[in-house]
Amino acid sequence: MKRIVLLILIAVAALPVAAQKRKVQNRPYIDLRPMHFGISVGLNMQDIEIENVGPQTITLNDGTTMPAHVLCDADIWNPGFSVGVLAEMRLSQHFTWRVSPAMHFGSKRLTFRNMLEMDDSGKPKFSTQDMKNTYLSLPVDLKFSAERFNNYRPYVMAGVNPMLNLAGKDQEALQLNRFDVMLEVGLGCDFYLPFFKLIPELKFCYGLTNALNKNHVDELRDANILPYALSARKATAKMIVFTLYFE
Repeated sequence: MKRIVLLILIAVAALPVAAQKRKVQNRPYIDLRPMHFGISVGLNMQDIEIENVGPQTITLNDGTTMPAHVLCDADIWNPGFSVGVLAEMRLSQHFTWRVSPAMHFGSKRLTFRNMLEMDDSGKPKFSTQDMKNTYLSLPVDLKFSAERFNNYRPYVMAGVNPMLNLAGKDQEALQLNRFDVMLEVGLGCDFYLPFFKLIPELKFCYGLTNALNKNHVDELRDANILPYALSARKATAKMIVFTLYFE
C-alpha cells in the first residue's frame, strides 16, 4: 500500500514537469533581428495628484483683498485610449532599447470644494472641471526579457517618457503645462503567434515635474474663478496604460 501511495505522489509531482514539454516554436528567429517594428493600441487611466495651498488671502486687480479656502482633488481615474508605433533595437540576448511614440487621449476630473461657502445642508459647495488631455509621448525604455520558452517570453521594462500636451488654452480654473516628463515601469509578455508577435503590457507612469501652469491665472478674465485657480500649489500627473503591441 505504501508503495502505491508513493507511486501516486511521484506521478502527481511529475505532472507540472510533463506540462512544460517543449513545443514547436513560432517565428523562432524573430528576436535575432537587430531592429523590430510594430504598432500599438491600448487603454489608459489618467489621474493627477494635487497639493493644495489651503487658507489664503487673494489680492484682486483693483487692490482689494478677499479670503479664500478651496480644496481641489481628482476623485476618480478617467479612462481613455492610446495609439502608437514601436521600434526596438536588440542590445543582447536579454536587453533591448525601445522607442514607442504614442498619442494618449483622455481627461482628468477635478473636484473643487469651497470651504467658505456652504450649501443648504451645511456642506461646502463643490464644482467640477473636466480637464481634457491629448498627449504626444516619446517614451524611451530599457527592456529586460527572460529566456523564451515555447511561444512566450515575459519581460520587465523601465524608462522615461517625455510628453507634450496638445490641449488648447481655455478659461477653466486649472490648466496643465505643455511639457511634462514621466518615469515609467511595467511588465509584459511576448506571445509568438504563427504570423506575428502579440505583446500585452501594463505600465505605470508617474510625473517628475510640477505639471501645473502657474501663468494660467494671469489669463483668466473672470475674477470669480481666482479662488479656484489659486487653490493648487503643485500637480503631479499619473497614468496607467495597458497596451497591445503587434510586431
